[in-house]
Amino acid sequence: MAKAFVTGGTICLLGQMILNKCEAMGLDQDVCGSVTSVSLILLSVLLTGWNLYPRIAKWGGAGALVPITGFANSVAAPAIEYKKEGQVMGIGCKIFTIAGPVILYGVFTSWVLGGLYWIWEAAR
Repeated sequence: MAKAFVTGGTICLLGQMILNKCEAMGLDQDVCGSVTSVSLILLSVLLTGWNLYPRIAKWGGAGALVPITGFANSVAAPAIEYKKEGQVMGIGCKIFTIAGPVILYGVFTSWVLGGLYWIWEAAR
């Protein structure tokens, strides 16, 4: 647990540092959030491409699954792994092998909970 805490905390600290730097430059709060998100995604994809993110994830466990960086890694890793099979049948078909179920069940669960909320509010 300590390794996960340190790993996740370091990723979040890096994100906060980027956000603070953007705010110090006088950028709008929405722009700062976007720059921070894009920067963390880019860093995660680069670390995945250089085969460093899997090592970080192995050491830090669930701490490396901080949503934005973990999701970027889960999309980039299959793209890198299957690029030898070609653009369409490799990358195109298998890029969401890891992230696809997360997207599917996330959207489905949101839909179900939204429907239940709608029924709850209508019954009030």
